[in-house]
Amino acid sequence: MKKDKKLPDIKINKEWCKGCAICVEFCPHDVLAMNGAYPEVVNLEACTACQLCDVRCPDFAITVNKNEQEETNEAKK
Repeated sequence: MKKDKKLPDIKINKEWCKGCAICVEFCPHDVLAMNGAYPEVVNLEACTACQLCDVRCPDFAITVNKNEQEETNEAKK
């Protein structure tokens, strides 16, 4: 039986974001796109949680959290 993929949680802090689009340019799976002055998540299912957007953001305005709840529950067994 196929398990459902746990999707990462991507947060964009618009108060810190200056709209440089570095996160959009570095995303290898086109998860992000610019919507006016700010990036937005447009394809979360394609996200591999590589965190390139997070690491490259000069303003620390984007964070990617891997959803590891399933792994944690499995480890407890």
